[in-house]
Amino acid sequence: MAAKEAVLKLLSSDDPHDIREGAFTAGDERMAEAVEPLVLHLQSGSLGVQEAADAALRQIGGEKAVAALIPLLRSDDVPVRNLAMDILREIGKQDVDTLIELLRDEDPDMRIFASDILGETRNPLVVGPLCRALLKDPEVNVRYQAAVSLGTVASEEAAGCLNKALEDEEWVQFAVIEALTKIRDESSINALAKAMSRSTDLVSSMIIDALGEMGNIKAVALLLKRLEASPTALRNKIVKAVVNILGGKSLSLLSQDERENLRVYALIALEDEDEEIQDAAIQGLAYVGGEKASAAILKLAAKLDPVSNQDRIESMAAALASIGNTKALEAALSGDEWKKGMVALEAYRRIGDPQFAGHLQEAFPHKDLDMQRAITTVLREIADDGATDFFLGVLEEQEDGDVLKDAAEFLGLKVKAPQALPLLFRLLDHPFDDVKDMALEAIIAINGPEVRQRFKELFDSEEPLDRLMATYALGRLGHEDDLNDLQRALEDPVPEIRKIALESLDDMCFELDRLLPLTIGCLSDEEREVRLAVVEILGKCHDDAVLPYLEQALGDEDDWVRIRALEALGERRATQTIPKIVPLLESDNTLILLKVIEALGDIGGENAFRSLFTVLDNENSEVQAAAEEALAKLKAERE
Repeated sequence: MAAKEAVLKLLSSDDPHDIREGAFTAGDERMAEAVEPLVLHLQSGSLGVQEAADAALRQIGGEKAVAALIPLLRSDDVPVRNLAMDILREIGKQDVDTLIELLRDEDPDMRIFASDILGETRNPLVVGPLCRALLKDPEVNVRYQAAVSLGTVASEEAAGCLNKALEDEEWVQFAVIEALTKIRDESSINALAKAMSRSTDLVSSMIIDALGEMGNIKAVALLLKRLEASPTALRNKIVKAVVNILGGKSLSLLSQDERENLRVYALIALEDEDEEIQDAAIQGLAYVGGEKASAAILKLAAKLDPVSNQDRIESMAAALASIGNTKALEAALSGDEWKKGMVALEAYRRIGDPQFAGHLQEAFPHKDLDMQRAITTVLREIADDGATDFFLGVLEEQEDGDVLKDAAEFLGLKVKAPQALPLLFRLLDHPFDDVKDMALEAIIAINGPEVRQRFKELFDSEEPLDRLMATYALGRLGHEDDLNDLQRALEDPVPEIRKIALESLDDMCFELDRLLPLTIGCLSDEEREVRLAVVEILGKCHDDAVLPYLEQALGDEDDWVRIRALEALGERRATQTIPKIVPLLESDNTLILLKVIEALGDIGGENAFRSLFTVLDNENSEVQAAAEEALAKLKAERE
């Protein structure tokens, strides 16, 4: 421990460097003897000295530091006074009694400062003295600060005096209401509600917000009683508070008269300028609303920008869905207002009942393209087979790709309508690839003899695209009799067709005696993607019969073919493949080297262990690290 005399000598120096050094040491050593000179240096004109003294006093703390800092609260130097206040807020809990005594000081400023600091101690022992200051101090600002500090302490014991202080003047009431909101004591519910009758509109507004935030269900009845007698601005706040307390679904627990009353005033609250009040009213109307509520919510939605208010509009659509189908909702869908129509459409999507699909179908011909796209998307999701004729008509009459895709998905993947096949096959000639793809998936989903026959005809087409789709479809349909056609596709002059034919065989690992003759010849295919496809298929098969062919792929001219083969061999942990893998350690491709090391680490065994040692001195640090990791893994497995 540093000699105290040496530290005090540094603190008495005129050299700022010495003073800072002494302050740092005094703080580290918690030297109470240094408090007085540190308090003097807190008033220094040197910022560095002042900061060092500040930090040291916070470290030392204790009753001596609290007592020494209190006189600075009387300083006329505002920065010094504020600095003393800030330190006391941190260390004041170490001598609460001295601070409590300040509440009796003749200087009202000192009583204010003491009230502030006592709150920051968060010590339950300060509640009584602060309550006395709140109820009896003649200075309004002291009472205000006492209320603030009681809120900071947030002890239920303070609720009683805070309830009484609701009778104080408005300035104090503000702090009292905020404090009661933090404490959330049940006894304060009645006190706050009673205070509304003798308070200004501003204070009443704060009380309503407080009751809503406190969330005590007992406040609901008290608030509902004040609905009719309150001015519009306060009624709107009451609606918000009641909805916040109960939530949407619990509003159904109110009596019929209470629900009707709330409905009436929630409709008025929709016109409030405060968006939070509007949103609460919407949430409430979702459960107590009706025809008028539906119309009012749609009217509000039509005023909003759909980009900047996306979340709010979705909430409105959810509320409309909760209310259910109404004439207002039907009118919005069929009407000319685009914003209303889109919100109504989202509401129907959320309702999700096929019985309302007819409304969407009726509206479809009269809408612009964007709305038509939205309608077919929703219909695709909510409609049942009753919409089959509608979507057949869409395929027959419409040209937009998005609309056609929705129709194809509904008719094929959802209801599997065989009567749609002629129109779906026609879509295979559509200029857009995504439309072709969806039509193809829809046809495959419908399946049946007609589908197979049409694809077998396309299989012999001179058009590569026809053969490609036929190969894909026959592979997906998976009929045993089509295997010969797929074998022919493996020899197609178009590489993509050969690749798709291979991919259709990837579930035949259980029939290796048939799979291998079909695929191994493709290991010599001129197209890299085809060879990759073979390796990936064989990699899924866990029979040792595929190992020679995966080893063959290690000699491929393409790095990625070799990488996929290495990954497959590593997964199998077949030690007999190590002699074929080790030569690749001579590769100048870093990725190949890393994959070889990874595979050897996965396979394990003496040969793999010895081979990994040979690359520990590789000049590439990444390769070295991979080898070390693989060796550590093998060593751990042995142990």
